[in-house]
Amino acid sequence: MSRPTLAAALIVRNEENNLAECLATLDWVDEIVVLDSGSTDQTQAIAERAGARFFIDVDWQGYGRQRQRAQALVRAEWIVWIDADERVSPALRASIEALLQNDPPTDTVYTLARLSWAFGRFIRHCGWYPDRVRRLYPRALTGYDEALVHEKVIVEKHMKTADLSGDLLHYTYRDLQHYLEKSAAYASAWAEQRARRGKSATLAQGVGHALSCFLKMYLFKAGFLDGRQGLLLSLLSAHSTFAKYADLWIRTRTQPPR
Repeated sequence: MSRPTLAAALIVRNEENNLAECLATLDWVDEIVVLDSGSTDQTQAIAERAGARFFIDVDWQGYGRQRQRAQALVRAEWIVWIDADERVSPALRASIEALLQNDPPTDTVYTLARLSWAFGRFIRHCGWYPDRVRRLYPRALTGYDEALVHEKVIVEKHMKTADLSGDLLHYTYRDLQHYLEKSAAYASAWAEQRARRGKSATLAQGVGHALSCFLKMYLFKAGFLDGRQGLLLSLLSAHSTFAKYADLWIRTRTQPPR
């Protein structure tokens, strides 16, 4: 019996520094679909050299909607989602191939363990590992929600979830500036999404959540075992947590200049 076909899907923008190495770990799938939201670098050329089907849609309406559009372009029966700064490890590849070779169920969404590299080491504590993410499923079964940020694969009551072995390697930040840029973008999208729902925040909430974030990551999730990187990430995550509440407070509790 032949196995079902598998597509790797990516949404990207200006990923010339990551994309080639990412796609090199996907040369075994049946189809690669790359949906670009307006790159100005060599992203398209890199994707096409790797044999990907490349599409452009600059009408950005958030991560969830963009993933929905990308999924609509997929032809294969199964889909695995990969970000440009991620790499499929040999162990994860073997796990996916073994699953597909053995008549996989069509009502199950599979989670992948993501192992992140940050500031010079893989982070195995801080609540960052195994960081299971829903990334593999039959294309006809489900898809992503419409969230602006922190989008999720929809799992209905009749569906199941299961874990796959092997790590999805995540090279998350190039440097501190890259961290701060990504953090600011996520904070802005989070605050915009909450404001649209009529939510508001106070600065006191921001301080409380930031403190809780630091204590959870560094102490309760044993971030101290990740050395200086664990301390740095715990502090930066606390800052990012405060920033998103501060952004929401500014949007909903302050007045623009007259």
